Amino acid sequence: MEQIMSWFSESAVQNLSGYAVSLCKNLIAAIVIYLIGKWLISKITKMSSKMMQKKNVEASLQSFLLSIVKVSLWLILIIAIVSVLGIETSSFVALFTGAGMAIGMAMSGTLGNFAGGVMILLFKPYKVGDYISAQGYEGIVKEIQIFNTILVTLDNQTIIIPNGSLSTGSMKNFSTQKYRRVDLSYQFAYGTDYETVREAIEKIQKACPEIIQEPIAGEPVIGPWQGLAALGESGVTIATRSWCDSADYWTVAGYMNHEVYQQLRNSGFMFPFNKLDVTINDKKA
Repeated sequence: MEQIMSWFSESAVQNLSGYAVSLCKNLIAAIVIYLIGKWLISKITKMSSKMMQKKNVEASLQSFLLSIVKVSLWLILIIAIVSVLGIETSSFVALFTGAGMAIGMAMSGTLGNFAGGVMILLFKPYKVGDYISAQGYEGIVKEIQIFNTILVTLDNQTIIIPNGSLSTGSMKNFSTQKYRRVDLSYQFAYGTDYETVREAIEKIQKACPEIIQEPIAGEPVIGPWQGLAALGESGVTIATRSWCDSADYWTVAGYMNHEVYQQLRNSGFMFPFNKLDVTINDKKA
């Protein structure tokens, strides 16, 4: 009996010593992997930061992307350390996967807006200060956040639009081109001398300092244009096209409407309006 107990004690000591040696080896390996992994994470994040700075990525987007990179690398490092220590990693992977799916389903809209914000900040379809039209709103871009874009309308209203809809929907950016064409139409009564009206409008266009008077090479810009656009029910319609700097669009539109109405009305030209002639037949049947 004593011999059996002695044998078991010697076996237990050997097993414990072997386990201790193995554990020490694993701990040393885990510490080495941790130190190397920490150094690699620091290097990768610094390289990623420099790369994004060279690409002129927005500061807010840089911080978010670097956070994602850091979290992903640290998760990989933790799984590697746990695996070296001899702990089963499949449960950790399943836990992370389940948590990721649950969070993704709960925040699908938010994640869509985040992805849209990333796309907008990377590809820059518009920038702060641009005048855009999207989702039924028009305004100047005041701020591009990671989830939303903030517009300020011309009457000073603040509009907040989710980036997900902006990145997938259609949008007009009026600030990307240097020049813009102002298209306006004016209607005059039948019997009005077309050439006289056309010359009067041309004179008004040439008097406006914001209207470009000569074609510009390499651009679709031409000088002021006027033409007979339509013969309507109440009168003839004369269309005008005037090119100007994009920033002067509303100045030119306001100038043209004001001057055409004032000058041509004072010259005796009639601006028609819709009217209905009613004939009453009072004869008894």
